[in-house]
Amino acid sequence: MGPTERRQKLLEVLCRRRRDTCENLAHEFGVSTRTIYSDIEVLTCSYPIEAVRGRYGGGFRVADGFTLRHKGLSAKQAALLRRLREQLTGDDLIVLNSILVQFAP
Repeated sequence: MGPTERRQKLLEVLCRRRRDTCENLAHEFGVSTRTIYSDIEVLTCSYPIEAVRGRYGGGFRVADGFTLRHKGLSAKQAALLRRLREQLTGDDLIVLNSILVQFAP
């Protein structure tokens, strides 16, 4: 997993849990705590993630009221994907259908 994908998953985890420790996140993602600190530093440029001080209750949290919302596809984008779906089979068709279910209006 590259840094961009890890940061996206890290953001999703924090949005779901609302708060977690650096050590727990590092263990979960299989990286060092320094890597988590670096990832959080990058994420805070675009998202409301806050550091929480404390020996036992410290870590990171997402600001109250913030949720991560996926942007949906426009009607034109969804129509194009539905037309392309007719040309696919197997795993490619499964993936495209999952995209349509998750993002199409």
